[in-house]
Amino acid sequence: MLKKLIYLFLTSLFLMNCTGQEEVNIYSSRHYDTDTELYDNFTEQTGITVNLIEGTSDELIERIRNEGVNSPADVVITVDAGRLWRAKEADVLQPHGSETLNERIPAEMRDEDGYWVGLSERVRGIVYNRDAVNPEELQGYWQLAEPEWEGRICIRSSNNIYNQSLVASLIESRGEEATEEWARGLVNNFARDPQGGDTDQIRAVAAGLCDITVVNHYYLARLMQSEDTEDQEVAEQVSMYFPPAEYGGAHVNISGAGIAVNSPNMENAVRFLEYLATEEAQMIFAVANNEFPILDSVELPGVLGEFGDYESDAINVTYYGENNPAAIRLMDRAGWR
Repeated sequence: MLKKLIYLFLTSLFLMNCTGQEEVNIYSSRHYDTDTELYDNFTEQTGITVNLIEGTSDELIERIRNEGVNSPADVVITVDAGRLWRAKEADVLQPHGSETLNERIPAEMRDEDGYWVGLSERVRGIVYNRDAVNPEELQGYWQLAEPEWEGRICIRSSNNIYNQSLVASLIESRGEEATEEWARGLVNNFARDPQGGDTDQIRAVAAGLCDITVVNHYYLARLMQSEDTEDQEVAEQVSMYFPPAEYGGAHVNISGAGIAVNSPNMENAVRFLEYLATEEAQMIFAVANNEFPILDSVELPGVLGEFGDYESDAINVTYYGENNPAAIRLMDRAGWR
């Protein structure tokens, strides 16, 4: 514990010493090496140096709170709207005040008070075994609680924020009582106890341990692009299905960011967020990490183009955070471990 406190102190001291008019300090829970290209391009275009501190979302939120008014943090980047909502509730963000961001980012993909914005889209689709499932059998998430899927579903645990946000969106669209009934039916259809991450679920479907799963789309995209023979074999056994609007649409989550509450480089922080909302940066999100761009004007490259367009469930992502506590309680009552 003492070592961790010393580390936090030294890294904060480093950032405070580095902070200046031509720098921006990023606290990010996105652990993707590909994001380096975004930082490098921003620096090349603006001359503003990016200083990066990484950690989990909860760690970064707590760190900013502990640092208080002396925090060097300018921008907080994280994944899942539920985590962005938590950051706002923890009072570690402030409104960005950028008309550019309000114009570029769709209203359903940003905080209505301007505390955070979505930067890329993550669709939680249904992956199925091609030999075991006819895609014409599939409808939407709601159908997965039907008896016909008993013993055929693999999925991550209820501790996973992606599943929590899916349930939170269903609460918003269908109500808590109906969603709990759905969750009980879904649990009854599990082929095994929840375990592992999204990639593990895809592998299980390919291996025939279950017929379908619900995962974020980019996990399958990575397997499809992998040079590893085993990954390629897994990808060849499965396909992705996005529920159409007639069955409620696809659940769309985000990766996003906000301005830290005591940002010492506010102007640079806003410029950085505005850069991430350009077509150039959006294409990097898409090509480097297979995330769908938040801007409709960006053409889908590679695997994303193969997945094709999807119809969103049109739920404002803010509700993923607001309904998160209810979603967790509901999943627990339903026996989703």
